[in-house]
Amino acid sequence: MIDKDAIQLRRLGETDTVSHFDCGDEDLNDFILTDAPLYFKVRLATSYVLEDKVSGEVYGYFSLAHDRISLTDFPSNSAYNRFRKQFFAQGKMFKSYPALKICRLATSVSCHGEGIGAMIVNMIVGSYKNDNKAGCRFITVDAYAGALSFYYKMGFMPLTKEDEDAATRLLYFDLESLQDNE
Repeated sequence: MIDKDAIQLRRLGETDTVSHFDCGDEDLNDFILTDAPLYFKVRLATSYVLEDKVSGEVYGYFSLAHDRISLTDFPSNSAYNRFRKQFFAQGKMFKSYPALKICRLATSVSCHGEGIGAMIVNMIVGSYKNDNKAGCRFITVDAYAGALSFYYKMGFMPLTKEDEDAATRLLYFDLESLQDNE
């Protein structure tokens, strides 16, 4: 059992490395072990690890980048307009709305089922709820089909029906929905 009080969050820079991580998915492992510093260097994504304060064991990680929900994400203008009116009925019509993308999220096989993934999502959502520095309404993720139930439990919704049977599905979380719970 992981002592959640002994976990720290660390942002990875271009010279920071992770020496060992295994989430059971080779692509996700490879990203944090080799690609994360490169993505940081060219400003494509910033990665963070949740690790044990003493041992340095990495329990999970996530990478973030800016995104948008755009007219081009929908199969038709009318589908986009239905989405837009759901959130911005009286607002100005834009061709896209700002979002934060969870590019990667993984937890170590050693701690699957211990709530690390939920902790990560709650940290991301909480940070934008409490300190939204740059106008961001949504959080998006291209979720693997096997992770859909996790994201649904966390409050994410499918953006369209078009990718229903695909290997990944575009989901979104409306940060404004948090205002209703305060």
